[in-house]
Amino acid sequence: MSGRKSLANLETGTTGVIEARRGRGITVKKSQSLKIINTHGKQVIDFFAFALDADLNPLPPSTVNFLSMQHTRAGNMRLSPTSGSKLFTNLRKTMFTMEKDTSPGIHDTLVPACDPERYRQLGVKGYHASCAENLHIALEEAGYLFPKDLTPAPLNLWMNVPVQDEGALAFVEPVSREGDYVILKAEENCLVVCSACPQDITPVNGYSQKPSDCHFEIL
Repeated sequence: MSGRKSLANLETGTTGVIEARRGRGITVKKSQSLKIINTHGKQVIDFFAFALDADLNPLPPSTVNFLSMQHTRAGNMRLSPTSGSKLFTNLRKTMFTMEKDTSPGIHDTLVPACDPERYRQLGVKGYHASCAENLHIALEEAGYLFPKDLTPAPLNLWMNVPVQDEGALAFVEPVSREGDYVILKAEENCLVVCSACPQDITPVNGYSQKPSDCHFEIL
Protein backbone atom coordinates (compact mmCIF):
# COMPACT_ATOMS: atom_id res chain seq x y z
CA MET A 1 0.00 0.00 0.00
CA SER A 2 2.95 2.36 0.37
CA GLY A 3 5.72 3.29 -2.04
CA ARG A 4 9.39 4.04 -1.46
CA LYS A 5 9.53 7.58 -2.78
CA SER A 6 10.51 10.21 -0.18
CA LEU A 7 8.24 13.21 -0.60
CA ALA A 8 9.57 16.73 -1.02
CA ASN A 9 9.15 19.08 1.91
CA LEU A 10 7.26 22.29 1.15
CA GLU A 11 8.79 25.16 3.08
CA THR A 12 6.75 27.59 5.13
CA GLY A 13 5.53 30.36 2.84
CA THR A 14 5.00 28.05 -0.14
CA THR A 15 1.87 28.95 -2.10
CA GLY A 16 0.12 27.19 -4.95
CA VAL A 17 -2.99 26.62 -7.02
CA ILE A 18 -5.50 23.79 -6.75
CA GLU A 19 -6.75 23.83 -10.31
CA ALA A 20 -10.44 23.49 -11.07
CA ARG A 21 -11.46 19.85 -11.65
CA ARG A 22 -8.01 18.58 -10.62
CA GLY A 23 -6.21 17.28 -7.55
CA ARG A 24 -3.05 18.54 -5.87
CA GLY A 25 -0.73 16.67 -3.53
CA ILE A 26 0.75 18.79 -0.72
CA THR A 27 3.30 17.63 1.85
CA VAL A 28 2.71 19.19 5.29
CA LYS A 29 5.11 18.64 8.17
CA LYS A 30 4.12 18.34 11.81
CA SER A 31 3.51 21.81 13.34
CA GLN A 32 3.10 23.45 9.92
CA SER A 33 -0.35 24.75 9.03
CA LEU A 34 -2.12 24.51 5.69
CA LYS A 35 -4.28 27.44 4.61
CA ILE A 36 -6.84 26.54 1.94
CA ILE A 37 -8.49 29.50 0.25
CA ASN A 38 -11.85 29.43 -1.50
CA THR A 39 -10.65 31.99 -4.02
CA HIS A 40 -13.91 32.48 -5.89
CA GLY A 41 -16.25 31.58 -3.05
CA LYS A 42 -18.31 28.57 -4.13
CA GLN A 43 -15.79 25.82 -4.85
CA VAL A 44 -15.86 22.60 -2.82
CA ILE A 45 -12.52 21.01 -1.95
CA ASP A 46 -12.40 17.28 -1.24
CA PHE A 47 -9.69 17.06 1.44
CA PHE A 48 -7.81 13.78 1.97
CA ALA A 49 -4.71 13.16 4.11
CA PHE A 50 -2.30 10.27 4.72
CA ALA A 51 0.31 10.03 7.49
CA LEU A 52 4.02 10.04 6.65
CA ASP A 53 6.97 8.95 8.77
CA ALA A 54 9.67 11.24 10.20
CA ASP A 55 11.54 11.21 6.87
CA LEU A 56 8.40 12.03 4.88
CA ASN A 57 8.10 8.47 3.60
CA PRO A 58 4.77 6.66 3.29
CA LEU A 59 4.05 4.34 6.20
CA PRO A 60 4.24 0.55 5.67
CA PRO A 61 0.98 -1.22 4.83
CA SER A 62 0.58 -2.58 8.35
CA THR A 63 0.38 0.92 9.81
CA VAL A 64 -1.31 2.92 7.05
CA ASN A 65 -2.99 5.88 8.70
CA PHE A 66 -5.38 8.18 6.85
CA LEU A 67 -7.91 10.89 7.64
CA SER A 68 -11.24 9.33 8.58
CA MET A 69 -14.55 11.14 8.63
CA GLN A 70 -16.36 8.59 10.80
CA HIS A 71 -13.64 8.86 13.45
CA THR A 72 -13.65 12.65 13.16
CA ARG A 73 -17.41 12.82 13.72
CA ALA A 74 -17.17 10.51 16.73
CA GLY A 75 -14.15 12.31 18.15
CA ASN A 76 -15.84 15.71 18.04
CA MET A 77 -19.46 14.58 18.47
CA ARG A 78 -20.33 16.86 15.56
CA LEU A 79 -21.40 16.29 11.97
CA SER A 80 -18.71 18.66 10.72
CA PRO A 81 -15.63 20.28 12.24
CA THR A 82 -15.42 23.87 13.41
CA SER A 83 -12.63 26.11 14.69
CA GLY A 84 -10.83 24.15 17.40
CA SER A 85 -11.99 20.74 16.20
CA LYS A 86 -9.57 17.85 15.80
CA LEU A 87 -9.45 15.76 12.63
CA PHE A 88 -8.82 12.09 13.39
CA THR A 89 -7.44 9.14 11.44
CA ASN A 90 -8.70 5.58 11.03
CA LEU A 91 -6.42 4.72 13.97
CA ARG A 92 -8.03 7.48 16.10
CA LYS A 93 -4.85 9.57 15.96
CA THR A 94 -5.12 13.35 15.79
CA MET A 95 -3.95 14.39 12.33
CA PHE A 96 -5.02 18.06 12.15
CA THR A 97 -6.51 20.79 14.28
CA MET A 98 -8.82 23.25 12.53
CA GLU A 99 -7.27 26.47 13.79
CA LYS A 100 -9.41 28.97 11.90
CA ASP A 101 -12.39 29.06 9.58
CA THR A 102 -13.47 32.41 8.16
CA SER A 103 -16.48 30.94 6.34
CA PRO A 104 -19.90 30.41 7.94
CA GLY A 105 -18.60 26.97 8.88
CA ILE A 106 -20.70 24.75 6.62
CA HIS A 107 -18.69 21.67 5.58
CA ASP A 108 -19.65 18.06 4.88
CA THR A 109 -18.37 14.75 6.28
CA LEU A 110 -21.17 12.45 5.06
CA VAL A 111 -20.90 12.35 1.27
CA PRO A 112 -18.25 10.19 -0.46
CA ALA A 113 -15.97 11.53 -3.16
CA CYS A 114 -17.49 11.65 -6.62
CA ASP A 115 -16.27 8.90 -8.93
CA PRO A 116 -16.89 7.69 -12.49
CA GLU A 117 -19.91 5.62 -11.44
CA ARG A 118 -21.49 8.68 -9.81
CA TYR A 119 -21.35 10.56 -13.10
CA ARG A 120 -22.68 7.60 -15.05
CA GLN A 121 -25.63 7.53 -12.67
CA LEU A 122 -26.12 11.24 -13.33
CA GLY A 123 -26.38 10.54 -17.05
CA VAL A 124 -22.90 11.54 -18.20
CA LYS A 125 -21.75 9.80 -21.38
CA GLY A 126 -18.02 9.31 -21.72
CA TYR A 127 -15.25 10.58 -19.48
CA HIS A 128 -15.80 12.99 -16.60
CA ALA A 129 -13.15 13.97 -14.06
CA SER A 130 -13.85 12.94 -10.45
CA CYS A 131 -12.42 13.51 -6.99
CA ALA A 132 -11.74 9.80 -6.50
CA GLU A 133 -9.67 9.69 -9.67
CA ASN A 134 -7.94 12.96 -8.73
CA LEU A 135 -6.98 11.43 -5.38
CA HIS A 136 -5.40 8.33 -6.86
CA ILE A 137 -3.59 10.27 -9.58
CA ALA A 138 -2.06 12.56 -6.94
CA LEU A 139 -1.10 9.61 -4.73
CA GLU A 140 0.54 7.80 -7.63
CA GLU A 141 2.46 10.94 -8.65
CA ALA A 142 3.75 11.18 -5.07
CA GLY A 143 4.77 7.53 -5.00
CA TYR A 144 2.18 6.72 -2.34
CA LEU A 145 0.65 3.47 -3.54
CA PHE A 146 -2.83 3.01 -2.15
CA PRO A 147 -5.48 0.54 -3.33
CA LYS A 148 -7.31 2.13 -6.25
CA ASP A 149 -10.56 0.49 -5.21
CA LEU A 150 -10.39 2.21 -1.81
CA THR A 151 -11.20 5.91 -1.55
CA PRO A 152 -11.49 7.24 2.01
CA ALA A 153 -14.41 9.58 2.59
CA PRO A 154 -13.06 13.13 2.35
CA LEU A 155 -13.66 16.23 4.40
CA ASN A 156 -15.72 18.17 1.88
CA LEU A 157 -14.72 21.73 2.63
CA TRP A 158 -17.57 24.22 2.02
CA MET A 159 -19.92 21.54 0.69
CA ASN A 160 -23.46 22.34 1.80
CA VAL A 161 -25.50 19.19 2.50
CA PRO A 162 -28.26 20.20 4.91
CA VAL A 163 -29.79 17.44 7.04
CA GLN A 164 -33.57 17.82 7.28
CA ASP A 165 -35.56 17.05 10.42
CA GLU A 166 -36.74 13.76 8.94
CA GLY A 167 -33.17 12.81 8.01
CA ALA A 168 -33.29 13.65 4.31
CA LEU A 169 -30.23 15.18 2.64
CA ALA A 170 -29.95 17.77 -0.13
CA PHE A 171 -27.23 19.25 -2.33
CA VAL A 172 -27.41 23.05 -2.28
CA GLU A 173 -25.08 25.93 -3.08
CA PRO A 174 -22.22 26.57 -0.65
CA VAL A 175 -22.66 29.54 1.69
CA SER A 176 -18.92 30.29 1.62
CA ARG A 177 -17.76 33.63 0.23
CA GLU A 178 -14.96 34.79 -2.05
CA GLY A 179 -11.68 34.63 -0.15
CA ASP A 180 -12.94 32.50 2.75
CA TYR A 181 -10.31 30.12 4.10
CA VAL A 182 -9.60 27.43 6.64
CA ILE A 183 -6.31 26.89 8.47
CA LEU A 184 -5.48 23.32 9.45
CA LYS A 185 -2.51 22.68 11.74
CA ALA A 186 -0.74 19.36 11.13
CA GLU A 187 -0.26 17.23 14.24
CA GLU A 188 1.89 14.76 12.27
CA ASN A 189 3.68 14.63 8.93
CA CYS A 190 1.10 14.22 6.18
CA LEU A 191 0.56 13.93 2.48
CA VAL A 192 -2.55 15.98 1.78
CA VAL A 193 -4.53 15.69 -1.43
CA CYS A 194 -6.94 18.50 -2.27
CA SER A 195 -9.35 17.98 -5.17
CA ALA A 196 -11.20 20.98 -6.56
CA CYS A 197 -14.40 19.02 -7.10
CA PRO A 198 -15.34 18.76 -10.80
CA GLN A 199 -19.07 18.41 -10.09
CA ASP A 200 -20.94 20.47 -12.71
CA ILE A 201 -24.33 18.76 -12.75
CA THR A 202 -25.64 19.39 -9.22
CA PRO A 203 -25.23 22.77 -7.40
CA VAL A 204 -22.41 21.40 -5.20
CA ASN A 205 -20.11 24.14 -6.59
CA GLY A 206 -22.81 26.79 -6.77
CA TYR A 207 -25.82 27.29 -8.97
CA SER A 208 -23.54 28.39 -11.82
CA GLN A 209 -22.23 24.77 -11.84
CA LYS A 210 -18.77 25.97 -12.88
CA PRO A 211 -15.84 24.51 -10.90
CA SER A 212 -13.09 27.03 -10.17
CA ASP A 213 -9.51 27.24 -8.90
CA CYS A 214 -8.62 27.47 -5.22
CA HIS A 215 -5.30 28.35 -3.60
CA PHE A 216 -3.22 27.17 -0.67
CA GLU A 217 -0.37 28.39 1.52
CA ILE A 218 1.95 26.59 3.93
CA LEU A 219 2.17 28.54 7.20
